[in-house]
Amino acid sequence: MKDLTPKVDLHVHSISSGHAYSTIEECARGAGANGLEAFAVADHGPAIPGSGNIYHFWNLKVLPRRWHGVWVLRSAEVNILDSEGSLDLPDRVLDSLDVVHAGLHPYTGYEGESVEENTAALVAALSHPLVDIIVHPDNPSYPVNMEKVVEAAVREGKALEVNNSSFVYTRGGSEDNCIKMARMLKSRGGLVAVGSDAHVATFAGEFGRAVEILREADMAPQSVINYSIERLEDFLASRSKRLHLE
Repeated sequence: MKDLTPKVDLHVHSISSGHAYSTIEECARGAGANGLEAFAVADHGPAIPGSGNIYHFWNLKVLPRRWHGVWVLRSAEVNILDSEGSLDLPDRVLDSLDVVHAGLHPYTGYEGESVEENTAALVAALSHPLVDIIVHPDNPSYPVNMEKVVEAAVREGKALEVNNSSFVYTRGGSEDNCIKMARMLKSRGGLVAVGSDAHVATFAGEFGRAVEILREADMAPQSVINYSIERLEDFLASRSKRLHLE
């Protein structure tokens, strides 16, 4: 059986998200203890109540690139604010980050109430040149036309996330949607990002059920953009981005 467990966790939250409970240094320690090569500080964008302001994301450049034996990647989980794909961080900040996630979240001002609106929001975000990954697109609270979302992701060369937390802590009912999404991506040659969505440092790199879903869909390691730091570098190079791991 092929090993599909990622060596990089692209979706880890610190206390700057407002509802997570570990510092960035604690996250680095947790990632190292759990055998990861790298993790991304992917705090929620400013539209989430209590989350970091624009200066938090702009100033991520002060973080050590390597901390407690792992690479530290600068990221954000930005909020999609409308069906036009508007985001809650400006492009000049997004352009300073290594990896940009985008997704739909409650209490951010997003008013989408239909499959059509939710689908349009994700497709529009996928067309944004600085967005790399759509987080938890299988969330049943925001139903979408998954075929259209997958087609847009494949067309744009971007990844859709399999979020392990959705099956363990949050977003109950996501599993069937996620399996459907993974199989569509497999059949169309699409890309997957796997995230723990850890809100506590010890859960960095917790991918158990997400990896099982990848196996059920018969995904290849090359389709998982965070399978290794080298695979992530290749993905970002395809997006005209470069990790500066010095």
